[in-house]
Amino acid sequence: MNQSVQSHTHNSEYLKQVIKPSSGWVGIDFRELWRYRELLGFLAQRDIKVRYKQSVLGILWAVIQPLVNTLVFTVLFGLLLGSGKQPSAEGTPYFLSTYAAMLPWGIFATALTTAGNSLVANANLIKKVYFPRLITPIVPMVTAMIDFAIQFVILIVIAVGYMIWGGYELKVSWELLTIPLFLLLALLAALGVSLWVASLNALYRDVRFILPFVVQIGKFVTPVVYTTASVIKPENFGDRTDLVHLIYSLNPMVGVIEGFRWALLGASPFPWVEIIMAVPLTLLVLIGGMYYFRRMERIFVDLV
Repeated sequence: MNQSVQSHTHNSEYLKQVIKPSSGWVGIDFRELWRYRELLGFLAQRDIKVRYKQSVLGILWAVIQPLVNTLVFTVLFGLLLGSGKQPSAEGTPYFLSTYAAMLPWGIFATALTTAGNSLVANANLIKKVYFPRLITPIVPMVTAMIDFAIQFVILIVIAVGYMIWGGYELKVSWELLTIPLFLLLALLAALGVSLWVASLNALYRDVRFILPFVVQIGKFVTPVVYTTASVIKPENFGDRTDLVHLIYSLNPMVGVIEGFRWALLGASPFPWVEIIMAVPLTLLVLIGGMYYFRRMERIFVDLV
């Protein structure tokens, strides 16, 4: 009898708990995020299924897009500049150099585009149940990594093909172990920007129309289809080359992509300037995005 009373009392106290919205600039509750890790996995699985549902080629679309883009730019620069004169990493075939850059850029672009619309896309779920809203922009980071894993396998196949039939010598060394660090930097950069974009998209729906355009422009101001060394050089900027290089490195993805080329292809020196600029800027945008997201979180239900 006493046990039932205690249980009833405990349940009553539990039912009286009220979830209150946060106010002001509050920190992120990482323990709460960890408690909802199963929901994060479920949402990631759902997004993957929905993304490729009723698709003839299915997940192969994750491979086709970077392959076709790389092929188009290989042909285009080949016609404009001549074969072998494309803006490639030193000692690396242009197709391989560009496809290698497409992978980290694909993580950033896919994660940013999806995460930027995540609050609006999950409006029905947000209105019905409580869970840490920060999960919604994190989920696309997981799905983007799955696409990357598939694309990375194709990259290895392409590299082996160039080794066998093209006489290309792929340098296998300890630098390969740093690839996860560059991928982590790409994910943090995508998440940091996504937190700002997702919050603004909840306020102003124009953002979802602007975002794809901005991502497309970003692809051309980032050394994806060319290298930093092929553009930022004294022949183009003279005495201002170092200053231009510094300003150009304010884009965190410059360091990620050049670092990825360095780690995988070993075709260029380590991008010290780009990485030194990328790490603090990425952390600044990420921390600021987290706090702004938490500040806006209390009104997301009314906005979406």
